[in-house]
Amino acid sequence: MIIKEQEMKKDTQQNMRGGKGSIELKFLVAPEKMPHGRMIAQITIPVGASIGEHEHVNETEYYIITEGEGTVRDNGTDYPVKAGEVVMTPNGSTHSIENTGSATLKMIAVIILD
Repeated sequence: MIIKEQEMKKDTQQNMRGGKGSIELKFLVAPEKMPHGRMIAQITIPVGASIGEHEHVNETEYYIITEGEGTVRDNGTDYPVKAGEVVMTPNGSTHSIENTGSATLKMIAVIILD
């Protein structure tokens, strides 16, 4: 199966999960086509914007950082992240991400059901 870019839903969210600014999402795979997952999306975070802290229950989320740099809060501790790194947030854990760099941060977010 090939999913064409024109089939991918795009969305802009303000203050996503209590974060700052405007976040752009491009859903690479529709949720109904993911029997073992909830989301695969390209997420674009402008400088100074963020996704607020949130918990994952009965699922694991991966952030695959493809461009830029930022700060991830992982269970209450802040860590710098940059392109080429992966953040894993398993069941029962919390995280957030903020673009603290000087350029746009892009990542692929994948949520797999446990």
